[in-house]
Amino acid sequence: MLVNKSWLNNKYQWVGLKSIIKVTSDVHEKTTGKETTETRWYISSLDLNAEQALSSVRNHWQVESMHWVLEMTFREDESRIRKGRGPLAFNVMRKIAMTLFKQEQTKRASIVAKKKMAGLDDEYRSTLLESGIKMR
Repeated sequence: MLVNKSWLNNKYQWVGLKSIIKVTSDVHEKTTGKETTETRWYISSLDLNAEQALSSVRNHWQVESMHWVLEMTFREDESRIRKGRGPLAFNVMRKIAMTLFKQEQTKRASIVAKKKMAGLDDEYRSTLLESGIKMR
């Protein structure tokens, strides 16, 4: 839902601000069964309608979700690879590994567990790599 934008013409506005977006979500936590309502606010330099705003928010959270997985699973922020093309190469390899773990359906486990299994089990690691080749 978009908020009334008539006040955006006031002098205190941020330069380029066109939209303020309010998203209210009903959240069900699977582990505890607890139901909560969350409200998040976004600001944008784009003049968005409600459908465009929702699409933008969803796209934003897909990217945030990927970054969260890279940090929590692969500890990307702790990486000390800093020189040359190393950071980019390892970022790409982490994303390839994340994609392989997500698409692999033979084991019902978290990405962290699959990562550990791949490190310890040659056969499982081969299954992962072969599934990536079959994707093409």
